[in-house]
Amino acid sequence: MDNAREDSFDVVVVGGGAAGLAGALTLVRARRSVLVIDSGSPRNAPAAHMHGYLGLDGASPAELLARGRAEVEGYGGRIRPGTAVAADRLPDGRFLVRCGDGSTVRAGRLLVATGLVDELPAVPGLAERWGRDVLHCPYCHGWEVGDGPVAVLADGPMAVHQAQMWRHWSARTTLLAHTWPPGEEDRELLAALGIPVVEGEVTGLAVEDDRLTGVTLAGGAVVECRALVVAPRFTARSGVLTSLGLPTTDMTRDGHVIGRCVESDPATGATALRGVWAAGNVTSPMEKVAGAAAQGAQAAAAINADLIEERTRRAVEAHRAGAAGAERAAGAGALAGEGPGRG
Repeated sequence: MDNAREDSFDVVVVGGGAAGLAGALTLVRARRSVLVIDSGSPRNAPAAHMHGYLGLDGASPAELLARGRAEVEGYGGRIRPGTAVAADRLPDGRFLVRCGDGSTVRAGRLLVATGLVDELPAVPGLAERWGRDVLHCPYCHGWEVGDGPVAVLADGPMAVHQAQMWRHWSARTTLLAHTWPPGEEDRELLAALGIPVVEGEVTGLAVEDDRLTGVTLAGGAVVECRALVVAPRFTARSGVLTSLGLPTTDMTRDGHVIGRCVESDPATGATALRGVWAAGNVTSPMEKVAGAAAQGAQAAAAINADLIEERTRRAVEAHRAGAAGAERAAGAGALAGEGPGRG
């Protein structure tokens, strides 16, 4: 960005993932001036392929974003690399977005689609295989795992639910009790589904030829698996939103916090602060790529409608002011016509 210049746009989109680019595309096609500020760190970057996205099943996340950026720019939208770190509400109701390099940009409206960070369990070697054979979502990866051996790491309240889900894709699903051993009722449920429970803390991963083959336990035993399922803590990248006074809220399951997000209207993406919308994983942590893109497009339509309403309101005010001025002028002329020297 040019630090000596302050640009101004109808809408600034913070975040260039699926949600942000879908929103930007909708807005530029609505003939809005749009800037996308993109840090270049999408949540799904570690994955080689994405699935369940109609028409692009099996494409890489990088391919989707490259195509999206080209489409936005093809309609006149602008995309700048950088990180938006905060925003201020200006006296005129617009926004000043501050970036990490010291530059600023003005916006009439904000669409924040900064996504989230997956905070992974602290098991040695696990983070390096995230998105490859250390997985979370069966809808994204279940087909590829097929009937291979799957191990679910229990380190929080999502583990039994995950085991239930992955059992649908693979009959060879095992729950690793790790640091969150299931209770009696959950053990009965797992037994009914044919899901064995392995006691002991997981201390590492077994890898051969760059492929996961199992996990090691504290006692030295190895449990075979081709996929290790974990439940990350979902932490919204909420810096810009919190700088505007929009707090994050806890996501809970069974009384335990599993993440934090920023609340917004589920239909439009509108936040509690007028002029600011949110879309994608920053507000819906469980949403997949296709859903995030849909949220971005929905929020963009709401933003465009809001801008149209503002323009209409101003036009009506100007029209009324003009009509009132004409009436005053006509009245003054009539009074002048009645004065001395006429007739």
